[in-house]
Amino acid sequence: MGDFKQSGGCQCGAVRYTLNKKPEVIYTCHCTECQKQSSSAFGISVRVEKASVEIKGKTATFTKSSGDKLTECEYCPSCGSRLFHKRPAYEQMMNIKGGSFDDAAWIKPAGHIWIGSKQDWVVLPQGDLTYDGQPDNYDALTQAYQRN
Repeated sequence: MGDFKQSGGCQCGAVRYTLNKKPEVIYTCHCTECQKQSSSAFGISVRVEKASVEIKGKTATFTKSSGDKLTECEYCPSCGSRLFHKRPAYEQMMNIKGGSFDDAAWIKPAGHIWIGSKQDWVVLPQGDLTYDGQPDNYDALTQAYQRN
């Protein structure tokens, strides 16, 4: 992994974080939920080990359920920026919202999920992994990301 280190935070600066290890995988999600939370065409999920993230500042949590899945969404209580989400089913992992990094130029998604609801004007890179909905697992995405 080497000396990997990336920092980020919320819009107002009240919450800051440092990621100290390369992510397990990065992908974009085009579901309507991610479109709403990002106020954009998709969300960028940077899946990391919780232990590799140092967080400074206080976050608030919004918990949502989708069928049998529970998601804990963390955001800055001052400015409302969504920063992280976690699922109890993946206890050691968390996702950082890609747009919250200070410098996002290093972010290269391995693929795209929920493209069945992607905006028509979004053009996906040829050769990227794509899933119409939720993949059964993230093995192929993780392998593709780790190769890069």
